[in-house]
Amino acid sequence: MLGIGNELKCDDGVGPFVVNELKDLSNPNLIIINGQTVPENFTGKIRKEQPTHVILVDACLMGCNPGEFKIVNKNDFVNIGISTHSMSLSYFVKYLERDNDFKIIFVGIEPESMDYSDKLTQIVQNGAYKFINILREIL
Repeated sequence: MLGIGNELKCDDGVGPFVVNELKDLSNPNLIIINGQTVPENFTGKIRKEQPTHVILVDACLMGCNPGEFKIVNKNDFVNIGISTHSMSLSYFVKYLERDNDFKIIFVGIEPESMDYSDKLTQIVQNGAYKFINILREIL
């Protein structure tokens, strides 16, 4: 699982928030990475581990209510707003998929604010905890 986002831009930090909250899970088959704004720095680690699935978690503008989350089809990346990363996520996903057959699942969480702050808005934090609780049940 890879959390993506800028922890100093309010709700854009929801990806790192989610993975940091899940760090205590004791599952030897689960690798949790806080990719922050440079997920491409972890492609070597991901490819080396040869996972069956990669779950990417990031804030993105999908036209939902703040705090709502959903699985986003990788072909829809051009239609959603993800702009705080040094590499486009569509390129990142294509690179990961090259010569690998693992399944990539992208979960977007709708932000309320992308202003400078080191804390999530309450509504996005609540949505993040809902998602975290679902993950705890299935992982």
